[in-house]
Amino acid sequence: MAAASYGPRMGGDSHDYIRVSPSRVLFTLLDVAGQVEQTRAIISAAQNTFRNCGRELLNKDDANEADAMIEVCVQMNRTILQAAGRVCPCPTFAGCFNESLGTVCYVSAGHTPALLRDRTGITQLGATGLPLGLFSHSAADASIVALEPGASLVLVSRGLVEASRKGKEFGLEHVKEILLATPTPAAEEINASILGQVRQFLGPKPAGNDVTVLSLTRSVAAKALAGTT
Repeated sequence: MAAASYGPRMGGDSHDYIRVSPSRVLFTLLDVAGQVEQTRAIISAAQNTFRNCGRELLNKDDANEADAMIEVCVQMNRTILQAAGRVCPCPTFAGCFNESLGTVCYVSAGHTPALLRDRTGITQLGATGLPLGLFSHSAADASIVALEPGASLVLVSRGLVEASRKGKEFGLEHVKEILLATPTPAAEEINASILGQVRQFLGPKPAGNDVTVLSLTRSVAAKALAGTT
């Protein structure tokens, strides 16, 4: 797993990932509405909730991942509203990668669709609920997707998709094309390919918003390990 950004931070993009058990890694990409000076405290509070709640709910082998991910996002939603003191739209993708099973249980609260690349092509993972920070009693659904050995899951921020030059946006379809043309299973190389194309697309023009990409890949070695069990 790896994350990278292009250019100086201007808005409320934030990413995080932590190991919460021997077989689970929790990760998130969120975009708090507002400029960097306005969002710093909100992001910090949301990150603390994400880490503390995630560790508490997902550290045991028998944890129900779907219920846990929904609760993590419920608590993050409350924290964002409290820290902001107002309605504060925050598109969020939060997932739990189970290394033993090769699955990702995720909540996509109004976030830009995630892209799953495997040998069949690219699958777009749409939103499972509204952005966080809108309503005090709001809960997005959780979904589960399997990652075969060698598969990659890529998250990009809205600022990346909407980066524009001469009236043309970079677009999610462009990200898909890059992902298909970058067969490497290395998360760092996927990020570098995408951000390199963003840099080329924008030229000397600044992005205008935060540009962030987070990639998760399942090791090809997992296939060999599965074959020995």
